[in-house]
Amino acid sequence: MGTGQRSPDSHTVGEQRPLALAWSPWHDRLHRRLQQHPLLLPDGQPLLLAVSGGQDSMALLVLLQELQRLHHWPLNIWHGDHGWHPGSAAIAADLKSWCQQRDLPIQVDQAPQNSTTSEASARQWRYSQLQQRAGQLSADVVTGHTASDRAETLLLQLARGTDLAGLGALRPVRPLCNDSPDAAQLRRPLLGFSRADTAAVCRDLAIPIWQDPSNQSAAFARNRIRAEVLPVLEQLHPGSSQRMANLAERTSQLQDTQQELSQLALEPLRTSTGLDRRRLGALQPSTRRQLLAVWLVEQGVSGLNAALLEQLSEHLVLGAAGGGCDLPGGWRLQWQGDNLSLRPPATGH
Repeated sequence: MGTGQRSPDSHTVGEQRPLALAWSPWHDRLHRRLQQHPLLLPDGQPLLLAVSGGQDSMALLVLLQELQRLHHWPLNIWHGDHGWHPGSAAIAADLKSWCQQRDLPIQVDQAPQNSTTSEASARQWRYSQLQQRAGQLSADVVTGHTASDRAETLLLQLARGTDLAGLGALRPVRPLCNDSPDAAQLRRPLLGFSRADTAAVCRDLAIPIWQDPSNQSAAFARNRIRAEVLPVLEQLHPGSSQRMANLAERTSQLQDTQQELSQLALEPLRTSTGLDRRRLGALQPSTRRQLLAVWLVEQGVSGLNAALLEQLSEHLVLGAAGGGCDLPGGWRLQWQGDNLSLRPPATGH
């Protein structure tokens, strides 16, 4: 796929400017996807690209830079230096120089020492920085997650124990911060591409890649899934990663449908203090779990898993004794007689 190829049908309606020589079949593929799904990256929306320097994020950056004049996004770049290896500062400096040579505005942040020692802490720091920067720019955040990442996440969620929401992993668009659904959004336009595709994009378009040695470390669960589990599944059933990613997409759509139906079903159960416990307890166990999960998330409770929801559902069945249960984040669920109520975390929790 040469970089000098032009798309035979790449103009939007009314577009008069000829496409640059950098246009490739990869650009055409993403452009068509964005035309089919206009809410994925809305035209004119300021975007903040999270770029690690690896193949996925670099492929995303180069593709969006060329597509920018068709979709009119103001583009900004953010890179986070976790300090996980001695060469991380050099990668950050090289990437910053490369972006500046191409007039791409970039901000590089360095994590405080010993603050990102695990996958969870690193992710928390990254998203905190992205949320702050996105707020400054009034932008949505864009990441280079691919179908391969979606398959890995699906396997991890299955192994940890999850509900339907966890199976619909890595949604194309979601709020950057769950507590602020109307604020900055997190957008993933490359979920229709595989990791092999982004490698080919970088090769065909001569895009530089900065490899992070931590991506090979067996200390991180995702790396082991990537290096040890998915290759075996691909050998047994070629194409399995893409099929798992497709399942995650269908599950996320099913979840949207269930969410809307659950909201309708919750209305007659609502009371001034919470939910009608007896009417909820009279429902089938699967329905009871679904409505309970939707209501708890709606109230602001996060970190729920399938085992906990099953346990709570059993407590709410007709005839069960009253009681209470501590929930993640300092919340407490209480039930007595007809009443099911939720006590919020203490101030400063």
